[in-house]
Amino acid sequence: MSVHTTGEPTVVQQRGETGAAGSDFSRLSKAITAAGLMRRRPWYYAVRMSLVALSYGAAWAVFAVVGNSWWTLAVAALLAVVFGQVALVAHDVGHRQVFRLRKASERTGRIAGNLGIGMGYGWWQDKHSRHHANPNHEELDPDVNPDIFVWSQAQAREATGLPKFIGRLQAYLFFPLLTLEGFNLHVAGVRALADRTLKQRRKEGFLLFAHFALYLGALFVVLPPGKAVLFLVVHQCLFGLYLGSIFAPNHKGMPTLTGADRPDFLRRQVLTSRNVRGGWFTDLVLGGLNYQIEHHL
Repeated sequence: MSVHTTGEPTVVQQRGETGAAGSDFSRLSKAITAAGLMRRRPWYYAVRMSLVALSYGAAWAVFAVVGNSWWTLAVAALLAVVFGQVALVAHDVGHRQVFRLRKASERTGRIAGNLGIGMGYGWWQDKHSRHHANPNHEELDPDVNPDIFVWSQAQAREATGLPKFIGRLQAYLFFPLLTLEGFNLHVAGVRALADRTLKQRRKEGFLLFAHFALYLGALFVVLPPGKAVLFLVVHQCLFGLYLGSIFAPNHKGMPTLTGADRPDFLRRQVLTSRNVRGGWFTDLVLGGLNYQIEHHL
């Protein structure tokens, strides 16, 4: 597997002082559209979403059949992968890559996100849209907010409390802490329900808590309490690790921007993103997000 990175943007590039730099994205966008690369692929997504839905149902069926056995922890690992694939479908739906109409996208996103895996779709879409508008911008991209990790030397110098403590060891703690990402998604989705500006707040809440009720109900009906808790921990930790490992390579370690850095749109997207190539299996596991530069265009 090879990792492709872009270099540090020069001051000239950052300020868009390259003559016709402001029109670079426009010309590139026209070329991409003319090549048909922006056309939706309904058959691809019909097959992909059907396979993911079948995998989701099959994994829960295996869970019920295995029942009160220690092999159920292997099912927990399987479900972690399936949940990750559902999250990738919700991601593509949120980008309007699947459906032309917004209502269909939002409906499917809430079913996959809120009901399917317990992730607040509305909360995630708002957060992810802000990330795409200003990737790796320390003040504007919520994904590089130094709440736990620090993402630049400047953040490391200014960090206090927990980020300062973890920042000294984050190279070693990064993957262990990713195991908490699944829990973080659930908590963030529930907390977002208190925001009155959240679209379809009641529907979001109903589907989110329906997921929690069905998920916990299934675990504690099929398994004894101790084993149910262990299943939950294994499943959610591996889900968080998988999901974090999908998204982390896309921008981490790439140049970060601050208020003084104002590159044009094209360079803002490209210079902060990374592609990861490794063949069809990498494409499958990472859901195509390993082509992050193209994704941001």
